[in-house]
Amino acid sequence: QVRLVESGGGLVQAGGSLRLSCAASERILSFYVMGWYRQAPGKQRESVATITTGGTTNYADSVKGRFTISRDNAKNTVSLQMNSLKPEDTALYYCKATRWNDYWGQGTQVTVSS
Repeated sequence: QVRLVESGGGLVQAGGSLRLSCAASERILSFYVMGWYRQAPGKQRESVATITTGGTTNYADSVKGRFTISRDNAKNTVSLQMNSLKPEDTALYYCKATRWNDYWGQGTQVTVSS
């Protein structure tokens, strides 16, 4: 069974940075796409950033220019570098991997104080 473990969340002041990591129990090259999603209280889960096997990236408009997704195929990890954080970035951040099914991690909390 695929296991995804997120880490790197925490409490940071507005304008600060955090780096999230997602460690997969299998070779990430076996997944068509991997990505980061987030869900704030009372809101639907939304896509933040995705990256394909070929390295094509896609970002939500709200994070473009501030967040960068990357993958390390040798370490089977996907990371999300988050800069210039805003209070509205506060959410539970999830890692997702897609093959024939979608696999989700348990999430890591990011809280940005104003």
